[in-house]
Amino acid sequence: MSTHYDAIVIGTGAGGGTLALQLAQAGKHILILERGPFMPQEKLNWDTQAVFLDNRYHTKETWQDKDGKDLHPQQAYFVGGQTKVYGAAMFRMRAEDFGVIQHQGGISPAWPISYADLEPYYTRAEELFHVHGNLGTAPSIPGGFGSSFDPTEPFHSKQYPFPALSNEPRMQSIEDDVRKIGINTFPIPLGLKRNEADPLRSQCVRCDTCDGYPCLVHAKSDADINCIRQVLDLPNVTLMTNSRVMRLITNATGTAVAAVEVLHSGSGKQYGGAAMESPAASGSIATYTADFFAVCAGAVNSAVLLLASANDKHPRGLANSSDQVGRNFMYHQADALLALSPKTNQDSYTKTWGTNDFYLKDSDPAYPFPLGQVQPVGSFHYEMMKGDAPPLTPGFVLEGMKHHAVPWWLTTEDLPDPENRVTLHNTTPLSVESAQPGLAGAHPSGDTGRTNQSEPVNDNAPRRIQLSYTPNNVESFDRLKDRWVDVLKKAGHATTHIPLHAYFKKRIPLEGVGHQNGTCRMGNDPATSVLDAHCKAHDLDNLYVVDASCFVSASAVNPSLTIIANAIRIADHLLHERIG
Repeated sequence: MSTHYDAIVIGTGAGGGTLALQLAQAGKHILILERGPFMPQEKLNWDTQAVFLDNRYHTKETWQDKDGKDLHPQQAYFVGGQTKVYGAAMFRMRAEDFGVIQHQGGISPAWPISYADLEPYYTRAEELFHVHGNLGTAPSIPGGFGSSFDPTEPFHSKQYPFPALSNEPRMQSIEDDVRKIGINTFPIPLGLKRNEADPLRSQCVRCDTCDGYPCLVHAKSDADINCIRQVLDLPNVTLMTNSRVMRLITNATGTAVAAVEVLHSGSGKQYGGAAMESPAASGSIATYTADFFAVCAGAVNSAVLLLASANDKHPRGLANSSDQVGRNFMYHQADALLALSPKTNQDSYTKTWGTNDFYLKDSDPAYPFPLGQVQPVGSFHYEMMKGDAPPLTPGFVLEGMKHHAVPWWLTTEDLPDPENRVTLHNTTPLSVESAQPGLAGAHPSGDTGRTNQSEPVNDNAPRRIQLSYTPNNVESFDRLKDRWVDVLKKAGHATTHIPLHAYFKKRIPLEGVGHQNGTCRMGNDPATSVLDAHCKAHDLDNLYVVDASCFVSASAVNPSLTIIANAIRIADHLLHERIG
């Protein structure tokens, strides 16, 4: 193709979508490449069977784990990436998370940037993604605000742009009772477009199909709706969907990236920009050039792309002179805990408050290590219990239990380990074409037994990607779980008075890679890191990695807001110091 771009952005998730928005609005001529299609608005968006049991919106790719066994990742390859199915919890990392922290399982290392460096961008990220929250009534501190709810909440230069969501009756009663026994709680910051003061004008209808589901009414702040669709009509922007980047091609000296090699599936749909003289045909490979390149494909796939781009100047893969590409994969020690009690729970949306009382320290002074965060799961349906219930438990029993259950999400920091890594096996062929839901065609209801898989998407060949992972920092996670069960019991909101187990514990398997980070850590030393403090590859002059790959540590909060804030920071750097 003859068109040359100021920048090519690979991936449209929290990092890529945000970066593309900033560059586009600054008038830069950009090409955005997304391997998947737009996600369809269809009744099945809110169908629990389709979303959680049939994995309708997850890739058909098959990876392998450290033992070579098949691994079916819960990756969403659509415009907007994982943000199409995330829970929209928009936490800032704690200020302490950017420094060295001693955990029971090892060291959480320091970042090359501080919380103060990122704080202005957190504020812009909260505005961009319509975050609802509340810092309480604490007096302002010099230059900004603290929180009267959460002692661990870092400094804010501004209040949240929108008010926090209120509790429904069951969650309100639990919050009241845990506060009575001394637990600090806070409103969870959420990227949901809810107008509680005027529900008639609210996009969000406060449904019970939110956390983990696509939003049928586009009321969830995601990188598709909040970023990509905001710039599609600009003449300086071209988006190509169904277009997977196979490799990055460097110049002859290997000092910079010169082009991307793209495999188009289906028609390789183009949105915006000047019409191509020769539109890409299905299965065709095209090459596109630019001054700057941003890899934003997620921690696993960004590492895969760099490794797949090896050449004679970079025999171990691009940006990999340190042999760190793919290493230090993290995705949190996380568990869904289902607490049951005789009290009924008719709440629709429950993810409205949480606690960080165990975030920086255990309540037991004999265990001087951080534990993690507790928050509810946004929505819960009895079908989600099928994999954990005792064998042969009838469906009607589970459905009855659902009305006595409150689901919790517990997170402890996962520590970087160089042996927890992504590696690539050069199987032949390197790719296969799969079908997944797309915009074209009629979308069936959830009870027809049919699926509408109308968009071709290019996937890696089976077992080409290996994700090797061994859990760490497990004792702290187990303690956090025990602490929260004790709190619920003391507060009178978890008992063993009903049949079956009082707690169904669902360890999040390796397949659940929604919080993936690491693999291309940033740092000041090119011998031990992949990227510099501005997320530019040490080894190449014009290659940036702008997603959670750059994370040095995982913290114990949801990573989305940090990815978004960092993408805005990198956009400012590019516009003011490089592209501008």
